Amino acid sequence: MAKKNYKNIELDPKYVPKKSEEYMCPEQLAYFYQLLNAQREELLDERDSVLNDVRMGEKNETAGVGDEQDQATTEQEITMNLRMSERNANLLQKINAALDRMENGTFGYSVISGDEIGLQRMLARPLATMTVEEQEEYEQKKR
Repeated sequence: MAKKNYKNIELDPKYVPKKSEEYMCPEQLAYFYQLLNAQREELLDERDSVLNDVRMGEKNETAGVGDEQDQATTEQEITMNLRMSERNANLLQKINAALDRMENGTFGYSVISGDEIGLQRMLARPLATMTVEEQEEYEQKKR
């Protein structure tokens, strides 16, 4: 029997992956695929909005609109929007990497050991790339 393509599976809107299912079965992959793609689309829409806000702020700043306080506020907003844009770009990169792992069959498995990350962890953090233990060890080494 041919394996189902997780990209084409229509899930019940109430579906949540269960431990009783085979780990990273097509339905679970479809769930995470749809979740990550929705987040990806949201970030792309937000990115366009943030970039438009930055452009408007820069336009107002170079046009000399407002007093010094207005210009300082505009600068602060531009800086905040640029930080948000950078944060979103990093998140987008992680989502794309997760989708790539899904494509090559390694999604849900540790990039270090190849062990299952675990369904509970993946539900809590779909971008996880390590088991809890590996993540804790990594955090300890970073300190």
